Amino acid sequence: MKRIIFVGKSAAGKDHARMVCQQWFEMQYAVSYTTRPPRDGEVDGLDYFFLTDEQFIEKIDANEWYEFVAFNGWYYGTSRDQMKARNSVFIMTPEGMSCLAPSDRKESLVIYLDINESIRTERMQQRGGNADSIERRIAADRVDFADYTDYDVKINNPYYNIQDLHTTISSHLPLPTINFLSTSENFLPTW
Repeated sequence: MKRIIFVGKSAAGKDHARMVCQQWFEMQYAVSYTTRPPRDGEVDGLDYFFLTDEQFIEKIDANEWYEFVAFNGWYYGTSRDQMKARNSVFIMTPEGMSCLAPSDRKESLVIYLDINESIRTERMQQRGGNADSIERRIAADRVDFADYTDYDVKINNPYYNIQDLHTTISSHLPLPTINFLSTSENFLPTW
């Protein structure tokens, strides 16, 4: 397989999972593009490439997107070049997943982070500074994920840790060996 794709509702832990893959499993994050405003603390080129509507549409016209979606009045997309890279980790929506070519889907390990709504709501409240309302995001997630089944692995433990991810992913992909007992790292996500 060439890539890992994390799919999940708002505040399910997608960013945490991709950071684990970057830091611990030596994978490269395919930073998505968006036209939505940055949240507090988000950095252009690190969390997303933030574009204007005009810039995004220019890339549509130039056929640079592998997939893109419009969500709540904003665009999100993945470039064709990003999808060609090996050893990459992506974050996608169900709609974005539906754009994958069958050959690219076969080369992807799709992990669905299906975390309880009350826990996700609490995380969003703690997060603050969002460009979008919690109620609207929860309602949109209910619709977007109503019949979602295109995944290889489902994680529904809201307190999954690095070792859990390593075990889950290494059953599908070769990963570096990590001696979890010899490190003092905190393996629980910080929400």
